[in-house]
Amino acid sequence: MDDTYDVVIIGSGAGGAPIAHDLARKGRKVLVIEKGPLLRTQDERHPGSLSDFKRDEMFNAGAERIITVPGMRNTGDSFYASHIEPDLNDEPHIFSDLDGGKPRVTVEGYTAQVVGGGTQLYGAVSLRFAERDFRLKSANQGRRLEDNPDGDAMRHVRDWPFGYDVMEPYYAKAESLLGLNGTVSGQAKPFPSGDCYQKPLAPNPISEFARVGMHALGFETYRTPLAVITEDHEPSGRKAGFPAVGYFNRYGDPMGYKSNTWVALLRPALRSCNTLEVRPNCNVTHLSADGRQVTRVHYRDAAGERRSVVGRTVVVACSAIESVRLLMLSAEEDKGGFGRAVRYREDGSLLGRFFLTHAFGGAEVAVPGQRFDKSVSLDSDFATDACAAEPFLDENRIWAAGAIYNNTSDQSLPVTLARTDGSTDGDTFWAGFAGDSGKRGDAIVKWLENDFGTRLSVSFMANQIPRLENRIELHPVRDKWNRPCAHIIKDWHPHDGRVMAVMATVCRDILARGIPRVEPADIGHGSVYGNAVRIANHILGGMRFGDDPEDSVLDPNCRVWGLDNLYVTDGSFMPTSGGANPTLTIQANAFRVADHLATL
Repeated sequence: MDDTYDVVIIGSGAGGAPIAHDLARKGRKVLVIEKGPLLRTQDERHPGSLSDFKRDEMFNAGAERIITVPGMRNTGDSFYASHIEPDLNDEPHIFSDLDGGKPRVTVEGYTAQVVGGGTQLYGAVSLRFAERDFRLKSANQGRRLEDNPDGDAMRHVRDWPFGYDVMEPYYAKAESLLGLNGTVSGQAKPFPSGDCYQKPLAPNPISEFARVGMHALGFETYRTPLAVITEDHEPSGRKAGFPAVGYFNRYGDPMGYKSNTWVALLRPALRSCNTLEVRPNCNVTHLSADGRQVTRVHYRDAAGERRSVVGRTVVVACSAIESVRLLMLSAEEDKGGFGRAVRYREDGSLLGRFFLTHAFGGAEVAVPGQRFDKSVSLDSDFATDACAAEPFLDENRIWAAGAIYNNTSDQSLPVTLARTDGSTDGDTFWAGFAGDSGKRGDAIVKWLENDFGTRLSVSFMANQIPRLENRIELHPVRDKWNRPCAHIIKDWHPHDGRVMAVMATVCRDILARGIPRVEPADIGHGSVYGNAVRIANHILGGMRFGDDPEDSVLDPNCRVWGLDNLYVTDGSFMPTSGGANPTLTIQANAFRVADHLATL
């Protein structure tokens, strides 16, 4: 294996693959190191073979295991893991609230350990951020906010170093190269680069209630942009098929219709040029530095052997928690060199600070008297930007909000219905169903009769208030390689609660106005406020970028201040979390950084 590359990229998901794709095609010698396996689609294997997917990705359907990490709030609890997530006893994430209570171990925050990262498993909702999301500090100057008792909600909010206009052509590039379906009409964002969407599939009939409810409230709607091809996709060479299956969401896609970064970017680049290499099943342990240069990337290969490579430029894109952890572990290995360069553990160090997720929640109800075949669906059909508009924010005295969209494929199969029934914890998806001893005999038949094919939900995704106290640290608990685990310390600002309450009520009203014979009191609605652990695997912040090295970890091109050749391009660069699912913005920003790196 080669030892020296123009660019070494750690992570193959939304933040890493766009850079690998562009620079390899420009003739740069690029290595992508991925911790997880490469799962091949059916067309990549010999005729008649099945894909490498096992149909338990993100469904935690493996054998029951017991948490044995000592001293945790949930030590002794059972959990279920899939084949692309770490065993909680091997490599946990440890969460604490700001109140200092006993921590707990969790798998939350692992988007997926697999080539393609979280883009292999997500529901593929791919919304652009609103223009206002890039300037939330300036947009809120002089505004009075509710549920801001100390007046500190805006203390750590920062505008992005650039606006929507800079990101817009890269949004268009991502939409075109990845392969998205959706509609421009009805979106509040401008599209000066043109419409790059493929034509969406016909909506599932159950989604019509959500569209009617949105319109009844005076909201414009559009077809939710989804990273799924519905037509042949020339940039990646993929042929369209029939992707409308309800288990498409949160499962790997064996056919290659979902536009994950493996099938859309890395595989085409590997096929068209000889300057790209992907090494799966390799775990990067730390980086070495000499002065202002990262000199080596150290990793363990698939056999556990220690190896290292040289990258003239190094890009870290492991998902924010693990990227922060990697820089901290590197600083622990070399306090005087790497640690000094990233100002680790010095007074005022921002590494790991301003960890963000999303304020999210929604509403759900059973549509009375009807049943729908939701297996013929993608993740969402209709969305609205109405709640990101200034009049709505002023009326509710909130700093920011975000997008609302219906969830079409939720609980589309009996297995998914059971998985989420009564469940409140991401580590034990089956806890509610498995613990309900009343669900047997006629009772389980009645439960299926009432809930299967009848449930409709509407979700929101909104900005979270940045807080200095929300952070990532290293914890004394060590992983199976004897390295400190990531410790996430996080809670909500009271104004987050206000935002989530307002948005959850809107979601409830959409269902109440859209479904006949349903009253608001019949609709369950709420949010994750009060539960800091639930993060929807939207892992953001921890190394925010900006123009001032005293107020940010990365410069506007996502280069680490203090190191000339180290860049971070996963969601950790974001100073605010945006009012939409973050994947498309991470991808667009990675294409932007790729353009910068091509000039070096």
